[in-house]
Amino acid sequence: MKLIIGSDHGGFELKKSIIEYLDKEGIAYTDAGTHTSERCDYPVIAKKVAEAVAAGEYDRGILLCGTGIGIGIAANKVHGIRAALCHDMFSAEYCRRHNDANILTMGGRVIGPGLAIEIVRLFLTTGFDGGRHAERLNMVREMDV
Repeated sequence: MKLIIGSDHGGFELKKSIIEYLDKEGIAYTDAGTHTSERCDYPVIAKKVAEAVAAGEYDRGILLCGTGIGIGIAANKVHGIRAALCHDMFSAEYCRRHNDANILTMGGRVIGPGLAIEIVRLFLTTGFDGGRHAERLNMVREMDV
């Protein structure tokens, strides 16, 4: 699996914890920035990650900001992206099983690293159920303009 991860300053510390986990597990990734805790604009990072996932350069992405909300809204503006905000394990599992989410968003000011790592693990290892969920995703795709 090809993975890309990015954050703004609000998600920078949590991104460092997630990267440490990815390194420990031998999971390859590309870090799209930011690379410091200095203030930056989340739409820039969201666009870079979302466009790379939408283009098929990466299978999945992870985006982090202070709450996970703004960066997810920005990512979902890119055609073909299904970014899901998850701060619990149930949502992480079902965003993949039922929604085939291709980007996970979380908030560095909302969630701690232990739970975030478990959410990432589920997001990366859970497949899409297909079936009636694929039919619904097709309905959602038809809404794209």
